Amino acid sequence: MAGIQINNLSKFYGSKEGGAAVSGLNLDIKDNQFVTLLGPSGCGKTTTLRLIAGYVTPDAGTIRVGDRVVSSADAVAPPDKRGMGMVFQNYAVWPHKTVFENVVFGLKLRKVPAVEARRKVLDTLAMVNLAGLENRLPNELSGGQQQRVALARSLVVEPGILLLDEPLSNLDAKLREKMRVELKQLQRRTGITFVYVTHDQAEALALSDQIAVMHGGELQQYGSPDDVYRRPANKIVADFMGIVNFLPGTVEPASGAAAGGLVVAVDGVPVPAPVHGTFAPGQPVDLAVRPESVRLAGYGGEGRGAEAGRLSAVVTDMTYLGNLVEYWLQLDSGTALRAQTHPLERFSIGDRVGLSIDAADCSVFPRAAGAAH
Repeated sequence: MAGIQINNLSKFYGSKEGGAAVSGLNLDIKDNQFVTLLGPSGCGKTTTLRLIAGYVTPDAGTIRVGDRVVSSADAVAPPDKRGMGMVFQNYAVWPHKTVFENVVFGLKLRKVPAVEARRKVLDTLAMVNLAGLENRLPNELSGGQQQRVALARSLVVEPGILLLDEPLSNLDAKLREKMRVELKQLQRRTGITFVYVTHDQAEALALSDQIAVMHGGELQQYGSPDDVYRRPANKIVADFMGIVNFLPGTVEPASGAAAGGLVVAVDGVPVPAPVHGTFAPGQPVDLAVRPESVRLAGYGGEGRGAEAGRLSAVVTDMTYLGNLVEYWLQLDSGTALRAQTHPLERFSIGDRVGLSIDAADCSVFPRAAGAAH
C-alpha cells in the first residue's frame, strides 16, 4: 500500500490562454484513506483522476506513489504498471461474459493459475455480496449488482489504490445510499486507498476521510468532511457544500461581556460570529449560515430585535420534508433566507417569527466590491 503525492500538477486542453483543466494542484493522499475529489462539472476532478490513473499526461508537475514518480511532463508509467484499479461510471462490464468471466479477466492477463484464480474470484465476489451469482450474465443483474461486478473486477487483482469515477451516478436514490455504506465498509475491510470522484456533496460527506473541493481547475479546500462543511475556506466552498444563506452584514465592535472583540451586525442585530483579525470595524461582509443553524420562535411584542439578540422575519413559503420542515423567510431588510426545523416546530405562511443564529457554526467572508446588499 502507498499514498499519492501530487505536486504542482497542471493539464491544459488546447491553448494555455483558454485556461487549465487542472492548475497547480497539490494534494497529499495518505495510505488507507477514502479521499473524494468533489466539484461541479468542468472543475477538473475527472481530469485529475485520469492523470492519477495514467490515462492522461500532465503538462507540468508530478504524481508520486510512495517513492516512485509515476507521472511527469517527461514520462508516464502506463496504467497497468501503477498497481491501481479503476471503476468507471458506466460499469464497463462485458455483456456476453458471465460474472465469473468478467471478474477473472485481470487474473488471466497476469497468468494466475486457474485454481488460485477461481479462489480469488469467489472470495472477491463474496466480499462484494455477489456470492452464488458467478454464472449469471450482466443482463440478469440489477444496476447495483453490475456495479459490484465492476468493483470485484478491480479488487480481485489486489490493487494498492482504487480509483472510482462517479460509480453510483446511474443508480436510483435508495440503492445509491445502500451502495455508499457498502463502499465505505469495503474500503475499511480491504485497507485500500480509495480516490473517488463525484459532484454529489452528500455522497462525499458520507464516504470520505478527506474531501478535495475543486472549482475552475483549482483546489479550493482539502480537509475532513466536517471541516469543508462547517469551516469552508471561501465562499465557493461554502456555496457548493449544500444549502447556505449569505446574509449581508457589517463588522462592529462587540459590547458587554464580549467587549474588545468583533461581531457581525445583520439588520442591526449583533451576531457573535467568528470574526478573525483580518476584518476591521465598518467592513461589509457576508455571514454564511446553514439552514440548520437558524432557530425560529414565535414573535412576541416585547424584548425583540437588537435588544434580545434576535432578528425579525416573515415566513414566505414552507416545504414539509418528513424529517424536517424547510422555511423560506424574509428579514425586515428584504434579505431572503432558508431555515430547517424539526417537523413539530410548525409555522404558517405569513407568520412573523423571531430568528436567532447559532453563530459558532457560521463563517464570515469579505463582501466583494459591487456585490448586492
